[in-house]
Amino acid sequence: MRAPQSRTEGGPVSARSEPGPPGSRNGSGPEVAADDGLAGLRRQVRHLLAELSGPVRRVRLASGDSVLEVEWAVPSVPAAPERPAPPASVAHGPGAPAEPIAAPPAAPVHALAVRSPVVGTFYRAAEPGAAPFVAVGDVVRPGQVVGIVEAMKLMNEVTADRAGRVVEVLAGDGQPVEYDQPLLALDPA
Repeated sequence: MRAPQSRTEGGPVSARSEPGPPGSRNGSGPEVAADDGLAGLRRQVRHLLAELSGPVRRVRLASGDSVLEVEWAVPSVPAAPERPAPPASVAHGPGAPAEPIAAPPAAPVHALAVRSPVVGTFYRAAEPGAAPFVAVGDVVRPGQVVGIVEAMKLMNEVTADRAGRVVEVLAGDGQPVEYDQPLLALDPA
């Protein structure tokens, strides 16, 4: 019979079992039963250590009431933060040196961004084949629809929050966008 086990990160793993009547295992008397209980606990420790990974901080065995406790050490150094992967490179043939992919051009420093209101797919026009809501060079006014972001089959209008001239379209038509991602750059002048 296997004892129940539980584990919390950095905490103890416990297994408890109730001993049988004295002398019930290959022996006759309380000393033999205690030795069998301790041997069983040792087997459980070996089994737990083989199944679970990580450095063990402490192991506690007790024969009376058959207690087994295993505590794993908590790492003292926090994990390093993940860094984004470097940009992919494109090869121009077998053995050709890789060239890094250029980052998209940045909007002018004085430009203001029209941002996505939700996560979804950005569309520049109301339907396929229709003229885009705005193009580079157009002057927009506050509240004017400049695009649509589709999220879960709902079309969410993207509106300009201030007046300006469109200097750059930052998101491609039909491309996925994140919440608060810049979609258009406006020159407020």
